[in-house]
Amino acid sequence: MDFDRAISALGRGEFVLVYDADGREAETDLTVASEFVSPAAIRTLRKEAGGLICMTLSGEVRERIGLPFMTDVLRHAASTYPVLDAVSAEDIKYDRHSAFSISVNHRDTFTGVTDKDRATTIARLAAIAKEALKRENGWAAHAFADEFRSPGHVPLLNAAEPLLEGRRGHTELTTALMIMAGLAPTATICEMMADDGRALSKEDAKAYARARNLVFLEGQDIVRAWRLWSV
Repeated sequence: MDFDRAISALGRGEFVLVYDADGREAETDLTVASEFVSPAAIRTLRKEAGGLICMTLSGEVRERIGLPFMTDVLRHAASTYPVLDAVSAEDIKYDRHSAFSISVNHRDTFTGVTDKDRATTIARLAAIAKEALKRENGWAAHAFADEFRSPGHVPLLNAAEPLLEGRRGHTELTTALMIMAGLAPTATICEMMADDGRALSKEDAKAYARARNLVFLEGQDIVRAWRLWSV
């Protein structure tokens, strides 16, 4: 079964392709568990996928760190910078709201954009995300502030809670995969782009997966698996 293959692959630090849904973004994200991200993985994401390399966080981790949604940051700042009130209006054509939070660099990085720097940022935040679930409240916020600065070169995406009950974007789908795989509740994802500049078609994404012996999953399959797993 593709789902079982995907869970095993993620646990080995391998890539999985995740397609959200027809009629939504209709895009495929190249996905890897954040805790296994290396410079080589970042290189693969930017050369083989080509979209924006982002890191997801589960709702519980987000709350323990105290991370906002970016739209809330913009609206809060609008009293000083009025233009931000207008640009923060969520008129997304495929969903009700954006998952974007702040962007970060690890304090040990230089510019933050190199493969090594982004891998450092992601791997360290994945470690904090995993540890946060075992620690008392307050630990995660202090650990995050000690190790990271913002703005940076790794955009963070906050998964909507309850997971997969409302929003079913790549953020929620891939985060659910990591949780079901018993990994840190964070995925690193990047949209797959075609050479003509548009999103890679579903069929071409499937062909990419077949050629590299990677698993291709549809969002509806992840949602079904999550419902069973949650019971």
